[in-house]
Amino acid sequence: MNGWNMAENHTETAENADAAPAGEAAEAAAPPEPNGEAPDNHVDQAPAPGPDRSWQQESKPQLSDEERVQGLEPDKLRKIMWDMLLARRFEEKAAEAYALGKIGGFCHLYIGQEAVAVGAIHALQGDDYVMTAYREHVHALQMGITADSVMAELYGKSTGCSGGKGGSMHMFSKEHNYLGGHGIVGGQVPLALGVAWKIRYRKEARVMQVYLGEAAVNQGAFHESLNMAALWKLPLVVIVENNRFGMGTAWERASSLYDISQKATAYAMPSAVADGMDVLDMYRVSREAAERARTGQGPTLIEARTYRFVGHSMSDPVSGVYRTKEDVEREKAKDPIRLYADLLARLAVLSQDELEKMDAEVKEISEKSAEFADQSPEPELSQVYTDIYADEDVNGRLYFDMRGR
Repeated sequence: MNGWNMAENHTETAENADAAPAGEAAEAAAPPEPNGEAPDNHVDQAPAPGPDRSWQQESKPQLSDEERVQGLEPDKLRKIMWDMLLARRFEEKAAEAYALGKIGGFCHLYIGQEAVAVGAIHALQGDDYVMTAYREHVHALQMGITADSVMAELYGKSTGCSGGKGGSMHMFSKEHNYLGGHGIVGGQVPLALGVAWKIRYRKEARVMQVYLGEAAVNQGAFHESLNMAALWKLPLVVIVENNRFGMGTAWERASSLYDISQKATAYAMPSAVADGMDVLDMYRVSREAAERARTGQGPTLIEARTYRFVGHSMSDPVSGVYRTKEDVEREKAKDPIRLYADLLARLAVLSQDELEKMDAEVKEISEKSAEFADQSPEPELSQVYTDIYADEDVNGRLYFDMRGR
């Protein structure tokens, strides 16, 4: 086991006063009794996942360490590690800033899920697009937006990637083909469908990669988008980050079908289940999907089985409401950064000293990003109405608007 201790800076949020009392979230999710009477007030912790045909470890390919790295060069493997370390340390710094009142509003951290975005985005080419939901800081970093710009956006400063107006959930960068975090559950999926249609219409060799949480799968827009993407063979890769809990509701309490990957069968669409705690498995599955999309073979649905080590947001306790402390600690044993560090050590790609040096570098970047954000100016009051409309005549172009158009 590699000596790097991931527990060093994990952010606990159980002390937040606005979290629901234990049991409230579970009670809200409990179905009514068959006779129409209200369910008993006592609700146990969410049960363990039910039968799951798509995720049987014994049926997963048993790969050697050499096979797992898929021929990637050592520099690439080290860069993947650097990116995951930056993701972890940046999010820890964001949590610290939120606790100090530097960041306001909602703030959803990605701690524990780093392998998903890092592995999947490494599988893309430089001109591909990414769009996601509101747990988006790491996706923005992975697409090339600087830590300074992301942290400044969290602080609501004018130097942020959205000018300080988007905050944690609405980052954007046209320059980096990062088409935003989106706060409406599932609302980004039909938007990504439109981008994929644009790619096909213009005959571009590009891919649209869109992320959503498992709770968004029950939204109608998700199914409408999958149907059209499959019908038109659009270059869309849909990645469901299944961390098992939609806010405080376990997935098995919200869906009659546990295996999200099977949703694709209704649309004759290829699907895959990826280990979202294994960055190289995410890379492998995402690369295959991207190649299929880029060569005109249509969309793919990827279910990434992952886990968040923190609450749904900064106002949500880590444990004690809808999952136990033991549940969380058990999942931390599969920390994606520790597992990847162990693999690179076995392959003699990254030593403990090199790992610790990397960690120090990304900690410094995260610290400096907070200093940059703190010292950056607020948006000017004169900018309050800018970026509301596109650069079109807001009166529209109706045939009867007396402008002869």
